[in-house]
Amino acid sequence: MKETIVVQDADGALLDVLNVALELEGFTVIPVMRCDEQILGLIDEKRPHAVVLDYKLAGTDCIEICQRIKSRYPHLPVIALSCNANIHEKYAKEGFDDYIRKPFDLDLLYKVIKEHLPKDSIPLEKNG
Repeated sequence: MKETIVVQDADGALLDVLNVALELEGFTVIPVMRCDEQILGLIDEKRPHAVVLDYKLAGTDCIEICQRIKSRYPHLPVIALSCNANIHEKYAKEGFDDYIRKPFDLDLLYKVIKEHLPKDSIPLEKNG
């Protein structure tokens, strides 16, 4: 069974690159441009194995969505994708499981995502 990943990035070109790169690595990708309620609905419907969110400089939309994901699915890995120089200090405080700093190399992208996938590759169940 292929692992499913929701990938959100506001930059359409980067989202296309992420989509192609992750599909070539064997993942099923659900690409999303906006960090909003749509992501929560997709998670409820598709039951992905991981979520990657674009953590912008302010980061507030992404942080709120991450926290809402974690309240529903506490074991679902949520990874921040960010160009912030201090993301290594902020990601855990905001509820993310890990981060990938932009620009990134594809091997790092694959490594970080795979580190957080459930070992049995079964999508996680919703809390309550």
